[in-house]
Amino acid sequence: MRRLYLIEIFLGSCALLATALISQETQDAPPPKAPGQNAAPTRGGQGGFNGTPDQRAAATRVFLGLGPEPDKAAAARGAPLFQQDCAFCHGPQARGAEGPNLITSDVVLGDDHGEHLVPFLKKGRPDKGMPSFASMADDQLKDIAEFLHLQVEDVANRGTYHVLNILVGDPSRGQAYVTANCMTCHTPQSFDHIASKFHSPDQLQRSWVWPARPADNSLAITATVKTANGNVISGRVTQVSDFRISLVDSNGQSHVIDRGPGVEVLMKDPLAPHEALVMNLKDDDMHNVTAYLETLK
Repeated sequence: MRRLYLIEIFLGSCALLATALISQETQDAPPPKAPGQNAAPTRGGQGGFNGTPDQRAAATRVFLGLGPEPDKAAAARGAPLFQQDCAFCHGPQARGAEGPNLITSDVVLGDDHGEHLVPFLKKGRPDKGMPSFASMADDQLKDIAEFLHLQVEDVANRGTYHVLNILVGDPSRGQAYVTANCMTCHTPQSFDHIASKFHSPDQLQRSWVWPARPADNSLAITATVKTANGNVISGRVTQVSDFRISLVDSNGQSHVIDRGPGVEVLMKDPLAPHEALVMNLKDDDMHNVTAYLETLK
């Protein structure tokens, strides 16, 4: 049901918190579920989603539990009806005006193709100032329902966003930036044919600005912990907070260590330079580097 997209927004906030805690537990997660079982969209290359925009939108729709894809033809028919009869209260995109925002309405989110919205609209809510639309044909009300579902889709399904041309930078300046800022960690060979590994420039840009950690743990965050009694434990960090740190050592054994008095933690993150870069990266430099890397096919 479409109401699940609200849960996804909440989970997204939790994901940001988990990132702040430098959690890497997802690297040990089981394989993605089969299509139709809320499997996460497949990530390909060194980061970014594979596939066409329509494929990404479909995968994201399944992942967010948004329900069936809205009927765009019906939504187009419903748009003028909504503008004529509903927009003065709910806004032209159903995001609220004098009346409430319908994007987060339980009635809208609990409906798929008008099976709940049509009888609701026919009855109305006269006690709350919403008139009955009993005189409108069911097909027209279904078209309005599809228009509302399309507004939810446009807000919730980030996979529907079509990135425009981002190759607006200067490749020569991008090459100079890479030479000055990237070669302490990378070799020239690491950039060979890099553009051919991605379906589109936006995926390439996303990857070099904020690389994904590969499943082989080659870029995992590691730590060396010296406990209060002098024991030293090293391994891959799976979770860390102000209160404890969890590690998996080279033998595959898990350790959970409370960060109490006398405990020393030294962490190493291979992607720390990218984190620092993001904090100071200028738009022009980002565009220039992407334009340069796109030439390396």
